[in-house]
Amino acid sequence: MKTFFNTIIKPYNLYKNRRHIKNQKIQSLRCKPWFEAEGDKTLRLDYELDENSLVFDLGGYEGQWASDIYSKFRSNILIFEVYPPYANKIRERFLKNAKIQIFEFGISNNTTQISFSVSGNTSSGFTSNDNNTEISLIRAQDFFLENNITHIDLMKINIEGGEYDLLEHLIETDFIKNICNIQVQFHDFIIPDAKQRMVRIQELLTKTHEPTYKFEFVWENWKRKNDALK
Repeated sequence: MKTFFNTIIKPYNLYKNRRHIKNQKIQSLRCKPWFEAEGDKTLRLDYELDENSLVFDLGGYEGQWASDIYSKFRSNILIFEVYPPYANKIRERFLKNAKIQIFEFGISNNTTQISFSVSGNTSSGFTSNDNNTEISLIRAQDFFLENNITHIDLMKINIEGGEYDLLEHLIETDFIKNICNIQVQFHDFIIPDAKQRMVRIQELLTKTHEPTYKFEFVWENWKRKNDALK
């Protein structure tokens, strides 16, 4: 057993740790311009919204972004958080706010259940650790139809790898035209061919939207073109 650990497990764990440290350094360099621009306090909240606007928050986590958006615009907000303990905390946070709804599932390209790795704000359905649970995903187009949603003013997407399937689905179903602004964080360390898929999605988005800011693999926003609905 000791030989197996020394020859297989120990080197593999060492490799994982080194890769994790390398990825952290890469992401730190990517985030530097974003932090210098104070993007979380400026760009991510700079929209033309009001009390009648509909905002989707995909990947609610602690609900802070939703809270900031509501404080500024008083918009109607739908928060999607797949992990029940996080969803419950968000529900308690906005308990007396009728304009904020919390859904304990995610929206994607298919209705299914997947294994979900819990790790704070980097929890994902595309990684694995000792703290896994089952979470639910609902096909986005089905959710829109069932809830009579035909227009979204702002959709924020931070779903740790699930953004690729979702955006491809929104483009394929043509619902993408009904979304005024798409604020998305692409992830590359956990998704095979992430760069290629991201570039392809961006190319398709240019048919209906245009970027207002873009910090690669940090945050970017796509605003619908004036003629997108023609």
